[in-house]
Amino acid sequence: MTGAESRDPAVADWWRTAIIDMEPGRIAFRGRPVEALIGNLSFPQMIWLMVMGRVPEAGEAKLLEAALVAAVDHGPQAPSIAAARMAVTCGLDLNNALASAVNLLGDVHGGAGEQAVELYGAIAEGIARGAALEAAVAGALAAWRAEKGRFIPGFGHRFHTPVDPRAPRLLTLVDEAAAAGVVAGRFAGIGRAVEAALRAEKGKPVPMNIDGATAVIFAELGCPPPLARGLFCLSRSVGILAHAWEQMQQGGRNKGPTPPEYRWTYDGPDAGL
Repeated sequence: MTGAESRDPAVADWWRTAIIDMEPGRIAFRGRPVEALIGNLSFPQMIWLMVMGRVPEAGEAKLLEAALVAAVDHGPQAPSIAAARMAVTCGLDLNNALASAVNLLGDVHGGAGEQAVELYGAIAEGIARGAALEAAVAGALAAWRAEKGRFIPGFGHRFHTPVDPRAPRLLTLVDEAAAAGVVAGRFAGIGRAVEAALRAEKGKPVPMNIDGATAVIFAELGCPPPLARGLFCLSRSVGILAHAWEQMQQGGRNKGPTPPEYRWTYDGPDAGL
């Protein structure tokens, strides 16, 4: 029997995908032969084809690439990077170190970009319902805080003060893309309106950070909020890999989060004795 004749629909239909079609000697991604993609698509374009189902235009791919480049690393003080380096000193291979680190990218460490895309989307919905920009921002901020607390994702930075150097550059690229008709630019306006509202509230600048700026790009490109976190994980995986590999070259064994001579604070029974 041929492969087609031996197909059992109950088995073949167990998984359904529009991403890849494959048989011996043939591979196609989203209906495009892999040999036609190799050498013709950039990696950012391939990412977008795989997750969004279309090849982005060159200007869109440039914006996506800029967002991915900007977020690759933030040093060993970032919990995910520290976890990767510690994992290597425990004898784990690079793939295990990558997995350990990516698993730390949750709502608090790594989720602000997704949350900012969600916030920008809520503001855009308010505008679509007829609200002015400032009113839509105020309403969305109030709703966000009522549901999720006072922290507004994508703005302010505990380390980079007064300005996160990555954000202005990304916004400049968005402005250039909007001027060229690549994107509409409306989410750049929304992000800046949030920044202005926070400044008015606090009486001092609360500048957009890397998460807020990449969220502008992802929103301009039509990226759903959960996918924004996935793209951030792809980006940060580059830094994770670099640090894990560097630690592998440096050596070290069972390195914890602090040098062994620095002790933790004990506050249990008989503390202070």
